[in-house]
Amino acid sequence: MICYSILGPFFPNEALKKGASQTIVGLIFGCYAVSNLIGSLVMGKYIVQIGAKFMLVMGLFVSSACTIMFGLLDRVPSGATFISMCFIVRSIDALGFAAAMTSTFAMTAKIFPNNVATILGCMEAFTGLGLILGPPLGGWFYQSFGYEVPFMILGCFLLIMVPFNMYILPSVEADPSKDSFFGLLGKGKIILICYAVFTLSGGLGFLDATLSLFAMEKFKLSAGYVGLILLGLSLPYCLVSPLIGYITDKYPSTRSWFIVTGGAATAFGFFMLGPAPFFHISSQLWLLVLMLSVVGLSIGMTAIPMFPEIISYAYEQGYEEGLGTLGMVSGLFGAFWSFGMFCGPTVGGVITQHLSFEWAAAVQGGMALLGVSIRVLSRSAWSRRRKKTTLFHVHERTPLLAE
Repeated sequence: MICYSILGPFFPNEALKKGASQTIVGLIFGCYAVSNLIGSLVMGKYIVQIGAKFMLVMGLFVSSACTIMFGLLDRVPSGATFISMCFIVRSIDALGFAAAMTSTFAMTAKIFPNNVATILGCMEAFTGLGLILGPPLGGWFYQSFGYEVPFMILGCFLLIMVPFNMYILPSVEADPSKDSFFGLLGKGKIILICYAVFTLSGGLGFLDATLSLFAMEKFKLSAGYVGLILLGLSLPYCLVSPLIGYITDKYPSTRSWFIVTGGAATAFGFFMLGPAPFFHISSQLWLLVLMLSVVGLSIGMTAIPMFPEIISYAYEQGYEEGLGTLGMVSGLFGAFWSFGMFCGPTVGGVITQHLSFEWAAAVQGGMALLGVSIRVLSRSAWSRRRKKTTLFHVHERTPLLAE
């Protein structure tokens, strides 16, 4: 996650110097998500055939090699050559990331079946730690040593993880699942959760591609200070994730409440991030940092319960309990996360270029609010339908009981 997050403080500005527009920068961030989407679906479907451990180790190797290669792109000529190489290296890197993350989620659920959210929360704490350290480290290394050093150091550290994971991770054997992604997507509850995953990742992708330029232009900040601002997003997420995981494992009925409440808080955070022009409030640095903290906290509340919630729904619908189903759920989760990571920076970059950052952030808030509204209305409809069904069965049994 450090390798992923170091780009935010300095790469957009570096890409502009190399002849890329704001829209192209958004597409460079977005292409990572497209490849991740495709990779997640394929890896999730064939995780049993490939092998979960092999998939994770090879994913780490590919991602580390691409991180090192990305550090050499400043030597590539400006213009079309530089832009093309950015797309190629980022896309291959995303396939490695998809392999590593899909197998990680599936192996977690397989090895810790009764504590999925707790373990996932602990893992996300380290994800948050990577997001916390990435921007300031990237900004500092860039200012002190130039473009290449951050990628070289972190790529080598990631490469060290390959033999370590080969030695320490257990092998997980299972039979291939006969079920399909389309069967999962045919369930209304799962579709709503997938939309929530899409809006969360879309918001994060939007911030990756646009926040640094907005902060530099609006508040005249350096890349190093932009990295510190991003702590406001990552630190609350890092701190709250293990707690949310523990609570939702101990009290599974709270998952839906956390998803709805977190979604509403995400919408509020993005509306006030700019703030949205229709509020007629001027941009302030303290308000920007505060709203980033709200978004980070709300993403922790929403994202952690989603994965075990999809697994529960899948098992309720008759999917077999095993690595095959867990791989499909992991792949589905990763695919929608990646789809959001593509649409967020791409659409956000276009809106920012033609309107403003404030309007683009408001669109992200509107999408999150739409998801919360549909989920609340759908939950109310399902509750009423369940009550009617229960009453119908009671009335059916009454004469027999009376006899």
